[in-house]
Amino acid sequence: MLAYMQRTTVKIPDALDARLRHEAQRRGMTISQVTREALELYLGATSGRRRLAAARAGRSGRTDVSQRIEDILAAEVGR
Repeated sequence: MLAYMQRTTVKIPDALDARLRHEAQRRGMTISQVTREALELYLGATSGRRRLAAARAGRSGRTDVSQRIEDILAAEVGR
């Protein structure tokens, strides 16, 4: 974790807020942790290491990952 973190306020629609809170609770994380992870995935990890999103696919809640793995990997490599 970073030694210092900047506080940022973001206005989001109620429906998105509900989804964010649900995801944080489902994963046993804080809203801030889920938000940071989402921003890092969207903007690119700052650590210099690329994250392979498919590595967490088993926890995605989707049941078709094994059928879609080639598409998932192609999308990750094509970033």
